[in-house]
Amino acid sequence: MRFWPRPGSPDPAAAPSAAAGARLGTPQDRLRSDSQEVARQRIGYTIAIFGLLFVAIAGRMGYVSLLRDGGEPVQRVAARGGALQGERADIVDRNSIVLATSVPVMSAFVNPRLVLEPQDAARRLASALPEGKLEEFSEKLEGDRSFAWIKRGLSPAEHDRINRLGIPGLDFQAEERRIYPQGSAAAHILGYSSVDNAGLAGVERYFERELQAGEPLQLSIDLRLQRFVEQEIARAVRKFSAIGATAIVLDATNGEILAMASLPTYDPNRARTITNEALFNRGTLGVYEQGSTFKIFNTAMTLDAGRATLDKIYDAREPIKIDRFTINDFHGQNRAMTVAEVFKFSSNIGSAKMAMDVGVEGQRAFFDRIGMLKPIPIELGESAGPLYPRHWMKINLMTISFGHGISVTPLHLASGTAAMINGGILHRPTLVKRAGKADVGRRVVSERTSVAMRQLLRLAVTEGTGKSADVAGYEVGGKTGTAEKPGRSGYREKALISSFVGAFPMSDPKFVILVSVDEPKGLKETGGYATGGWVAAPSFKAIAEHIVALYGIQPGDWKGGLAPLQVASVAVPPPLPASALTSRARQRTVDQRKALPARAPGAGPAPGERRHATE
Repeated sequence: MRFWPRPGSPDPAAAPSAAAGARLGTPQDRLRSDSQEVARQRIGYTIAIFGLLFVAIAGRMGYVSLLRDGGEPVQRVAARGGALQGERADIVDRNSIVLATSVPVMSAFVNPRLVLEPQDAARRLASALPEGKLEEFSEKLEGDRSFAWIKRGLSPAEHDRINRLGIPGLDFQAEERRIYPQGSAAAHILGYSSVDNAGLAGVERYFERELQAGEPLQLSIDLRLQRFVEQEIARAVRKFSAIGATAIVLDATNGEILAMASLPTYDPNRARTITNEALFNRGTLGVYEQGSTFKIFNTAMTLDAGRATLDKIYDAREPIKIDRFTINDFHGQNRAMTVAEVFKFSSNIGSAKMAMDVGVEGQRAFFDRIGMLKPIPIELGESAGPLYPRHWMKINLMTISFGHGISVTPLHLASGTAAMINGGILHRPTLVKRAGKADVGRRVVSERTSVAMRQLLRLAVTEGTGKSADVAGYEVGGKTGTAEKPGRSGYREKALISSFVGAFPMSDPKFVILVSVDEPKGLKETGGYATGGWVAAPSFKAIAEHIVALYGIQPGDWKGGLAPLQVASVAVPPPLPASALTSRARQRTVDQRKALPARAPGAGPAPGERRHATE
């Protein structure tokens, strides 16, 4: 561009000849010519800029449509760091059998704006995907959006059928899908994942970061045992018309959970069909009064505190009356009994008097020490804390001694029982295989107390209420428990939690087994009873026999042998007259049948409630 000189300044470009001046024209002509040149340059710049933008947009469109996998779906960002998600790691059992894995799948999506005939396309999709609804396809294809999923996680056959339709605007996205090859086995342990491969329950959710980072997870459970446990409690539920059940097999030496089942259950491959009832894990989330199984802890507490020995005598002739309540025995002997007999006959009266020897503060401190007053730190989000009295009083002291007035999960019960018999060490229960990393645990009772508890548990099976659990040659020991479930107006006599918890071999405990059945119904063959001895003990025996066969355990494969406990009946004080025994055995006070006020959540039984463990 030329710049004209200021007025009065010399013009170096001035032409000396008139001919040159004629060619240049007048100043007005020259100014017009320069303006046109400037305009042409500006138009050229504009064209160049738009050309560059067009090339950039075209390049981006080519990358998206030709080089990248799919259209609008965007891969999820991993929880850690911000890198794109890789393959979610496998979950395996203790023998490396795959329980959960990820497989590549294709998902179909559509840009409705590119669909030429939405109704026809919807009908063709409905024929290719029979489980889909024509109305839903029509709604997606006629929408004003630029993106809609048709179906995620297509099978190869579905992918092929949809691809053959040739519908404009329909495309596919490569994704991963979480599958569970074992079906419903260990469902409450594994949990399940969302369509985006994110853990939503169980260990899938608890170990979300590790699995997303590609770290394989090996669980402590044995799939072979897990399947049998699930089948066995399902058989018990059917036989006794129960509403549910749970079972746990625990390694007493290190806290590893070898099997844990809960009914009803679900198939994690069909996440859309899972109900809240099926998702509920009774083993770690269910909080129940455990009934007479708590006499294991009450007896260990009394022995360990030095308040009694196995031959100390407690008078169980008379029911205990406190306030307007009466504590009776279901298997009443109506006589004085030693500590061993109190345990053998599952005496509520004797247990309450043993607890009174320890006292309220001593009992609360003991239950806190063995982990009954706090949630168990298990690798599941679905775990609950116990419910116990805010104000621990004398009535609570008595009823807790036989498992009423405090509610814990079945895992609390199994873990606590293991500590009472394994030498007195409380191990943290785990669902992860420890792979040689032993859990040191902490001592909660003395070894001497633990040996005594093994003798008592063996006695309860050979001569007490747990005879149905015995396996010849394998020194099974255990305790029955039957607790009435609380309702709005007191305890519901026909709604029971029937349990059996035990272990074997009692000379060197390895396997702790708990079976608990919710609201079983009595049968003719059980005399109408639905107590732990009739309902849960046979399932315990079946599981123990399966363990023996599964691991090839022979009688005598463990060190030493448990010295049998010799129990002599106590005749003093003298027994009551026969007429008094008959009358007292039939006694049901009016107060026990009165409507009782509802409890506040977590408050424990009110001071006026009837406490009654039936076994």
